[in-house]
Amino acid sequence: MAKASFCSPWILLLLLEVALLTHQVVAGQAPYACDQRNATLLQFGFCNTRLPTSTRVEDLISRMTLQEKIIQLVNNAAGIPRLGLPRYEWWQEALHGVAVSPGVKFGGKFPGATSFPMPILTAASFDAVSTEARAMHNYQRAGLTYWSPNVNIYRDPRWGRGQETPGEDPLLSSKYATFYVRGLQDTNLGGDKLKVSACCKHMTAYDVDNWKGTTRFKFNAIVTQQDLSDTYNPPFQSCVEDAKVSSVMCSYNRVNGVPTCADYNLLSATVRSSWNLNGSILLTCEVLLLYLPCSYIVSDCDSLQTFFDNTNYAKTAEDVVADALLAGLNLDCGPFLAIHTQSAITNGKITEANVNQALRYLYNVQMRLGLYDGNPRSQPYGNLGPQSVCTGENQQLALDAAKEGIVLLKNNGNVLPFSKSNIRTVAAIGPHAKATRAMIGNYQGIPCKYTTPHDGLSAYARVVYSAGCSDVACYSNSLIGSAASTASQADAVVLFVGLDLNQEAEGKDRTSLLLPGKQQELVTEVTKAAKGPVVLVIFSGGSVDVSFAKYDKKVQGMLWAGYPGEAGGAAIAQVLFGDHNPGGRLPVTWYPESFTGITMLDMNMRPDASRGYPGRTYRFYTGQSVYNFGYGKTYSKLSHKFKEAPLSLGFPEAAAVKRSCDGNLTCFHLNAHDEITCSTLTSKVRILVHNEGDRPSNRAVLLYSSPPNAGRDGAPIRQLAGFGKVSVAPGAVENVEIEIDPCKHLSHAGANGVRILHGGIHTLAVGNARHPLPILLQS
Repeated sequence: MAKASFCSPWILLLLLEVALLTHQVVAGQAPYACDQRNATLLQFGFCNTRLPTSTRVEDLISRMTLQEKIIQLVNNAAGIPRLGLPRYEWWQEALHGVAVSPGVKFGGKFPGATSFPMPILTAASFDAVSTEARAMHNYQRAGLTYWSPNVNIYRDPRWGRGQETPGEDPLLSSKYATFYVRGLQDTNLGGDKLKVSACCKHMTAYDVDNWKGTTRFKFNAIVTQQDLSDTYNPPFQSCVEDAKVSSVMCSYNRVNGVPTCADYNLLSATVRSSWNLNGSILLTCEVLLLYLPCSYIVSDCDSLQTFFDNTNYAKTAEDVVADALLAGLNLDCGPFLAIHTQSAITNGKITEANVNQALRYLYNVQMRLGLYDGNPRSQPYGNLGPQSVCTGENQQLALDAAKEGIVLLKNNGNVLPFSKSNIRTVAAIGPHAKATRAMIGNYQGIPCKYTTPHDGLSAYARVVYSAGCSDVACYSNSLIGSAASTASQADAVVLFVGLDLNQEAEGKDRTSLLLPGKQQELVTEVTKAAKGPVVLVIFSGGSVDVSFAKYDKKVQGMLWAGYPGEAGGAAIAQVLFGDHNPGGRLPVTWYPESFTGITMLDMNMRPDASRGYPGRTYRFYTGQSVYNFGYGKTYSKLSHKFKEAPLSLGFPEAAAVKRSCDGNLTCFHLNAHDEITCSTLTSKVRILVHNEGDRPSNRAVLLYSSPPNAGRDGAPIRQLAGFGKVSVAPGAVENVEIEIDPCKHLSHAGANGVRILHGGIHTLAVGNARHPLPILLQS
């Protein structure tokens, strides 16, 4: 298509319960179905809130003509005046705040909305986003179906849309997905009601936009069942099984030759049947074996037209309609179904019953949102309005999210934080020194306000400024001399460099991992002229090869700021001057430029030495890194120690299929019937964190596991087994408890996609601490 508790993705689990905002305002009157003032409408069964949802849905569908049904199968669903139904736009975006999209209209009393950092840096407050979404809906400025989050795995650093994701790790992405959806949907309303409908996208193995002429519209991702099972699909499975998401979106690309939006095995057999897509935490969607559809599956925008135009999968437009609807698709973002469904029925490709089934999914979600319950003022959140958007609380949340996500990459000689008494003049140099729009990233809204890096620094010191480059592309070095002169006038220099949406964006993959244009020359010349410390601040979604700066002694400090949102400048300044102790960690591997010699189209995660293929992501990559996944320094010195962990775990022989693995290891092949056994093996790991520094630290604690055959036989080198957040005062010791399920957190997929747990000695690791954990066979 064109398409959280404030914290970095590492710590979002610990700040999930953000209080729901309850500002009471006078709400405007949006058009709504089942207007109680219309006696005719109140006679319709679908308007009777006392009836079961299934009965209401069937009543509504029964009153519609075939043509009226067909025009409901697309995102801009037409109104049906005779039934009192207003038109409805399904397409809203809320990747990191309510965003510009067909269903969102900024202006009037809603000039903007809180713009949180991009997901690659942080997980914005999901509750706050959904509150602002509801407020805008009440004033006819937005719908309630938001096609977010993007939980694709960030497999390759060149992918232009990687900034939209929480990173490369499947466990982290799965947890992010779960809590984003729960926060946005807020199913605490009771029954199966929704505050806002979320959508997990884009399923699956979607991470090529436009690389050297290969576009997402034509790309056929060749993916092993092994990689689908333990890398590409887990975040979507968590969306469905753990978060009870109300929508899943299929992607543009084909997977192993089949367009994802026409893949019955993917949409119906896996998502809806195996994972049980019903969108409700309660059992109200399955009563007495009567299946009530509670969630819908939507195409990426114009996906149906795309696979008709760009593949030979379907011969006719009518075949496309049949392939999609029979595979399990319910809604088309685009006009294809509205145009071709009638002729597909006429030609016998599908029946009206197939259309009715799709509508059941769609109308059930709308009814869960209260769109057929009458006046919004009488419903939960009906009084939210302009005063609920851009609140002080939300803007503080955006600032906190940015601060928590910033990663300290380098701090030679403890040059940071800057001394407030000694650093009186700061040179703000570089194409991002006065960044506004560039801080927001893509799928953006209109921010409440901006705090630029220049503005942020001005709160601490006198600032002298030079752009150094006319823009981020930095094709010319004509401004570098002036920047060097500016640097010589300051007590400290902060260089704001990196990427923007001209380098990485939807429809735009990178071919290089270096800083664009003459930016490296800018850094080098400024450091020569500087009389004080030089710190590099990097704006980007993907990794950047800054090896030159990593090893340049004149570049004493370095931060990665991602795309930090509307408050990014203030967040960076607070880190630089020590009002915030950085605790962020990289959610992706930072690769060297030599990695670009590998084709982006190879979807294999595991390395293959026979063809010189190093694999991808920290779990499998065997090459050199500029910075590793999970890397990040602080202003404190922290040490870790295992306080409590299991000495061994015994797996009952009768509970799983056992056979020899390569290397004379024992493999436990985990099937559905192993769930009870696995639950008995779940254990607590307690870790002591000692702050030996002189500053309080807010820090994510990452627990990794490595199997006995690490890096061999398809096993990962290591993988994230769990994480937690700890706040430690200077000199104090705090305890972190992480629960591990060996069947989930110590296993990986075998060649056939079934998860296997190796017997033998696994290694748990946190910081420099190690703990051996034997997995034993019990007869």
